[in-house]
Amino acid sequence: MSEANSEDDSKVGYKRPPRHSQFRPGQSGYPRGREKGVRNLRTDVKATLAGSVALNERGKPKRVSTQEAMLLRLKEKALKGDTRSLEQLIRLAQMFNDDTPNDTSGVQDMMAEDREILEAYAEALRSRPSGAADASLVSDESEGSNPDG
Repeated sequence: MSEANSEDDSKVGYKRPPRHSQFRPGQSGYPRGREKGVRNLRTDVKATLAGSVALNERGKPKRVSTQEAMLLRLKEKALKGDTRSLEQLIRLAQMFNDDTPNDTSGVQDMMAEDREILEAYAEALRSRPSGAADASLVSDESEGSNPDG
């Protein structure tokens, strides 16, 4: 029986690396790990947009965040007639100028496909006789709570 194990250990090929090059139990594949202080792109973008920038507004120096400066530049270009800037500014305004309560914003963001699915489901429930809909709900609930099933 030990001969069979030694034959299996000596096989080398697809998904069977040589025994000497395999990781030992408890040994990491990247022992040094991530270097300290290395940030990802999301962190760098947030830091860049949060950083302040000096600009002149009506001849007076003013410090604003990079993000705000970008929006002010976009507004200037849109007001001067740049159609791409205008479209982008309108899109941003539609996304962020929503003054409705937060609890209904999820319903407005629902995709058209999701609405169609819900409408079809509601129509199917309406078309059933009232007793059949109640019976299906009871059978669904009993199937999920049956400890023997």
